[in-house]
Amino acid sequence: MKILTLLRHAKSGWDDPVARDFDRPLNKRGRRAAVTVGRAMRDEGMEFDAVIASPAARVVETLQDVGDGYGRPLEPTTDPDLYLASPAVLLDRIQHVDDTAQRLLVVGHNPGLEQLAVLLTGSDRSGLLGELETKYPTATIAVIEFDVDRWADVAKGAGTLTRFIRPRDLDPELGPDD
Repeated sequence: MKILTLLRHAKSGWDDPVARDFDRPLNKRGRRAAVTVGRAMRDEGMEFDAVIASPAARVVETLQDVGDGYGRPLEPTTDPDLYLASPAVLLDRIQHVDDTAQRLLVVGHNPGLEQLAVLLTGSDRSGLLGELETKYPTATIAVIEFDVDRWADVAKGAGTLTRFIRPRDLDPELGPDD
């Protein structure tokens, strides 16, 4: 059994005067959402044997704040190819993770993460696949389980969506703007 957790970075600030999208930081609401999601991960007993992440500033800050809520740092291996990666690139990286890791956390960007989650999900015990297909908000977690022994065997439609946790599910104030 392999368990893949996909985490989209928290809400970033578009009004920050950075020269590159890559350097865009989280905004205040995003920081709060990341800590809240980290607490939920801790409270639900989520553990990770490996973490891979985009090196973009908003992903780095998301992981720091999630770690604060989680109660310990999540120490990722960063991969520049995960910055705004397509589902194909994300899947390739996942399929090359060391098989000693049973539980993998991937932290990155949309639309790639959302498209990957939909691509990999063949069944849905959580009843939330429709929600995932509608929108994969910032700081949201999708957990997909695979009945395989090797990451190389993770494939289209082979996974089961077991959790889909949005910040607004944890705190209504973190829901979408009206």
